[in-house]
Amino acid sequence: MVHHEHALSQAHIVAVDMGYGHQRAAFPLRHLSHDKQIIYADAYEGIPQSDEKIWKESRVFYEFISRFKRVPFIGSLAFRLFDNLQKIPNFYPRRDLSHNTLYLKELYALIHKKRWGEHLIQMLKKNPLPLITSFFAVAFMAEELNYEGDIYCVICDADVSRTWAPLDPEKSRIKYFASCSRTAERLKLYGVRSENIFLTGFPLPEENLGGEELLVLKEDLQHRLINLDPQEHYLLRYAEVVQHAIGIEHVGHKSNHPLTLTFAVGGAGAQREIGAAAIKSLKKKIQNNEMAFILVAGINKEVTAYFENELMRAGLKNHPNTRVIDGPTKNDYFTEFDKALRHTDILWTKPSELSFYAGLGIPIIMAPSIGSQEDFNRTWLKTVGAGITQNDPRFADEWIFDWLNNGLLAAAAMQGFLEIPKTGTYNIEQIVGSKKEKAKSAEMVLQT
Repeated sequence: MVHHEHALSQAHIVAVDMGYGHQRAAFPLRHLSHDKQIIYADAYEGIPQSDEKIWKESRVFYEFISRFKRVPFIGSLAFRLFDNLQKIPNFYPRRDLSHNTLYLKELYALIHKKRWGEHLIQMLKKNPLPLITSFFAVAFMAEELNYEGDIYCVICDADVSRTWAPLDPEKSRIKYFASCSRTAERLKLYGVRSENIFLTGFPLPEENLGGEELLVLKEDLQHRLINLDPQEHYLLRYAEVVQHAIGIEHVGHKSNHPLTLTFAVGGAGAQREIGAAAIKSLKKKIQNNEMAFILVAGINKEVTAYFENELMRAGLKNHPNTRVIDGPTKNDYFTEFDKALRHTDILWTKPSELSFYAGLGIPIIMAPSIGSQEDFNRTWLKTVGAGITQNDPRFADEWIFDWLNNGLLAAAAMQGFLEIPKTGTYNIEQIVGSKKEKAKSAEMVLQT
């Protein structure tokens, strides 16, 4: 068991303010840094204007494309062109995929010619602790600009494009924390040396885990299964599996919370319409106290207003069974969201970095993917059995309750819990904090 009071200032944690994925991956690791602070490579105090401009242009473009996708025909065409830049090639047949891409060469040109990131790296050099970043460009900056400390990069998806691996992977000293075995294998195809790959699992919030014994998670899962399997189709058939996995005699018959569905949009606020359709469909179930519905707007005030308006139109504003989660900052939002997950039974979202949260024993209803990496996350979730593709949101009141009554969602919850690594946060802490752990590579045994 790792005790965090001894883990102060073990590393610099560096993320970027683009979407939620890169920050959500860094958030559970914040206790390793000074004052629990995450440094934002694109938005820290004193960032030179020239650097800020480069970051801003890429972020604005990404968010514009995500929203523009909704424009008929032309939107999806523009998105496909953009998506091609970060396309992930088919995994099979296994082959050398280490050749460089135009996008990667452009990134390195910005570092070498425009000295992109130099100010940040010079600032971190004053105290060259291990650097842990959830964004590949920051790892490249650190290596190219001769950062003295160890450089670690956290993978945020279940598969990654060539852009995540360095220009010359064979010579690079960047070490990777792989989210799952597929990303570990993929990095090898891109030419990253095995000894630079640690199969840790995605860092999940400690508040939802309860130490390496997963005491909080197991307690929450017990109550969740009661809600997810009202007819006990799954629990009767797999009683021994459940009892062994959670370490209890009996699951029990009464949950500590009502059946709760949480719907979350991405950073750009795309797919809010799915949430609106679900509100209309589930209105009667919510009013009849058959379920609670949480809508997650993140830090997007526009999305908060949209959801609140939809609840008002359905006559559900201020209803005790509905709420909208948001926050003035991403850290506030993540804290609220992680808290709400403890009483969430089903998570409905696109297959983003939240795919890994199925490891908490929360089944995921998958909204349509946005981007190549989300297609791969979707495939991965289906492969492990923890995610189910959404049906028509206008009839959510029918198909969600069918899936509850036949035990399908309970099965998905258990699959996520059994198959997806959960102790990524602790594994990363051990590797960074202990010299002898550094000798272990991709062969590291996962603590699941």
